[in-house]
Amino acid sequence: MTHPWRAPSFAPARRSCLLSLLSGAGGLLLPPAAMAGGQLEEPLIDSVRTALSAAIANSAPPIPEFPDTASRLRYLRWLGEMSQRLRRRKADLDTRKEFLQTVWYESRRAGLETSLVLGLIQVESAFRKFAVSVVGARGYMQVMPFWTRLIGDGDPSKLFHMQTNLRFGCVILRHYLERESGDLFLALGRYNGSRGKAPYPDAVMAASRQWVFDPGPVN
Repeated sequence: MTHPWRAPSFAPARRSCLLSLLSGAGGLLLPPAAMAGGQLEEPLIDSVRTALSAAIANSAPPIPEFPDTASRLRYLRWLGEMSQRLRRRKADLDTRKEFLQTVWYESRRAGLETSLVLGLIQVESAFRKFAVSVVGARGYMQVMPFWTRLIGDGDPSKLFHMQTNLRFGCVILRHYLERESGDLFLALGRYNGSRGKAPYPDAVMAASRQWVFDPGPVN
């Protein structure tokens, strides 16, 4: 059983690929404010910057692929259940499905539990695409604009694009997990700019439990 404060590893191929890269080292209304902290800008060695930039730049679309029918059916069960749970926050069915499909894709791409990412989004932005925190963090996963300068194209407005925001957020959280040797408590604190303090990690873990779903075996 995974320790509650230990993060699951990458799927072998993706984990090996990313770890090898990391080892060297206009409306009138303002978007609603988000009650969240923000990542702290820290120096990145060139190999880490290159790895993170490559992870962000990969333009693969969020289209789930499955090795067999059983896996696809389990995903569809998950999608149906999560859509029901999210209905109060996102009323439009197509919007919910697109959001959930992208979260599922980007979390798995980064080797993260999808329920963890959904819990983080709930705490960070309450599922609001255009949320902005008091320190300037943006979007669903409350990504600080400096990340677009460090590992993106320098355009922070793109953090309001759904897939871009989710990709940045998942890649950043995975980066923090690698820095903290898989310690989820410390990685979540670093994500929020409150490393070593319990309130934020505890809130994310509590929220993530609301998004756990075991679709069970497919006959």
